[in-house]
Amino acid sequence: MSGAGRNIYGQIWKNFINSFKSIGAQHKGNYKGQDNFGNKYYEIPADPSRGRRKTARWFEPLEKDNYGQEISGEWESWLRNRRQEPPTEEEVMRNLAIAQLKKKNAAILEAKADAERGYKIENIDEKGISSFPKYDEYEQMPGKKKDEK
Repeated sequence: MSGAGRNIYGQIWKNFINSFKSIGAQHKGNYKGQDNFGNKYYEIPADPSRGRRKTARWFEPLEKDNYGQEISGEWESWLRNRRQEPPTEEEVMRNLAIAQLKKKNAAILEAKADAERGYKIENIDEKGISSFPKYDEYEQMPGKKKDEK
């Protein structure tokens, strides 16, 4: 009975020591690619014999300690294990071109719609309720005209 107890404590101690060893191994991952923002992506494959059941994936941002940078959707899905293979550079560039085209078309459609409606946006302040656009055909205060305060 006492031998089984010591074995459990030995396993706990062994796992504790091995947890520190895996931190250093994280920096020795396989380089998988780079996105158009300059982030580099790495992976450590699964190795069930060493206790690693899942692949470990991470990225190094272009600016160190700035983990709030943008990540392309393809690379994010790879990081979150939604896709098995990392995206190719051609795929990322094609999707970036599509996104830019959509932004351009949306701006053109919005400009046409505003011109058809005849909206005129007044100066927009940066703070408070006045930061919202003001249109001539809408009341600013209920029951009062634009010139009244």
